[in-house]
Amino acid sequence: MNTRRVGLRTAVLACLGMVSLMSFATADEPLSARMYSGAMSRESDAQLPTWLWGEWSRDWIVRGKVKSSTLDVHYLQTPTYFADIRIPRARSGFSAVKSFADLTDQQLRLLAGQNGFTGQTTLAGTVATWSDEIAFQPSDGTPDTGRLERRPPDGMHEIGLHGSYTESWRRLSDGSGQYLVIRVEHSGRLLRSLVVVGNRFVYVRNRVTDLPTASSLEALIETTKATREEIVNYLDCEFSVGRARGGSVSWEVQQSTLPWREGHHLDFVDQLSVRDGGAVLVPSAVGDDQWVVPVNTLSSRDINALFGR
Repeated sequence: MNTRRVGLRTAVLACLGMVSLMSFATADEPLSARMYSGAMSRESDAQLPTWLWGEWSRDWIVRGKVKSSTLDVHYLQTPTYFADIRIPRARSGFSAVKSFADLTDQQLRLLAGQNGFTGQTTLAGTVATWSDEIAFQPSDGTPDTGRLERRPPDGMHEIGLHGSYTESWRRLSDGSGQYLVIRVEHSGRLLRSLVVVGNRFVYVRNRVTDLPTASSLEALIETTKATREEIVNYLDCEFSVGRARGGSVSWEVQQSTLPWREGHHLDFVDQLSVRDGGAVLVPSAVGDDQWVVPVNTLSSRDINALFGR
C-alpha cells in the first residue's frame, strides 16, 4: 500500500464463517430469510494466504536513497478485505479541538498530510492489488499495486513494481483467527466500513463527494484554490483505529484522521444490536442503504461480547 491509496429497503445478508454464521436482519424481516447464499463461495475463492492475515505495522519506507519512518501506520488484513490508516507522528496541537470549526487554517493543512485506504486485496503471484474503495488522499489514476516478499516469521517487504519504493512491514498479531468486516453501501458506493482483526478495528466513513484525480490533497487544494469550506469537505473523511475491548471505553478510538474522535467510543457500533445470543446482528436503521457482512469468523459468543449491551 503506497502513499496514493486512494437502494434496498432491507439489509442484505452475507456471511463467511469458519466458526459460525452471522447475518443482518431488519426488525420486520422473518428470521428464515436472513442469509445471502452467494457470499461464501465468492469470498472463499478470493482468499489471501493466511500469513498475510492479521494486524501489521510499517517500520520504514525507502524512496530513492531516503529511508524514513514519520508515520504511525496501522494495516488490518482479513482473508479478503483490508483497512489502513496513516497518521503523521509530528501531528500535535489538536487536544482542545472539538470539530472542524475549531481548526485554524494551518491545522486544516496539517490534516491534509494524513492518509488511509480501505477495500479488497487480491494477489496474483507475488503482486498484490489494493482496490481503494475509500481513500483519504485522492487517486492519481494509477492502480495501487506492489510486490510482496515474505520475511519469516512475521515480516514482509512491499516493493514498488518499478522499484520506486520499499516498505518494511511487521505483523503484530494474526488476530487469533478472528476477522469481521461490515460494509454499508448506497447505490454501489461504499459509505462506511468496519474491519475487525482480533481486538483491533479500523472504522471508515466516506466523504459526501468523491475527490477528483490529483497527486495529493495538498496539490488538490493548491490547484483548485480551495476555500476553507471546500478544504473541510475534502478532509471530512474518517479513518479511525482502536481497540474493541480493554480501553478506557469500549470500542475506543486511539488514532483518527478526525483528532477529536480520539479517546472516545466508536458510535457506529451503537447502531447494531444483538439477537439470538449473538447469532444475529440487527442495524437500527437501514433505509435505502445496503448492509453487508462479507467476512465473519467470529463465534456467537464473540459477537455477543463485542456488540451485546
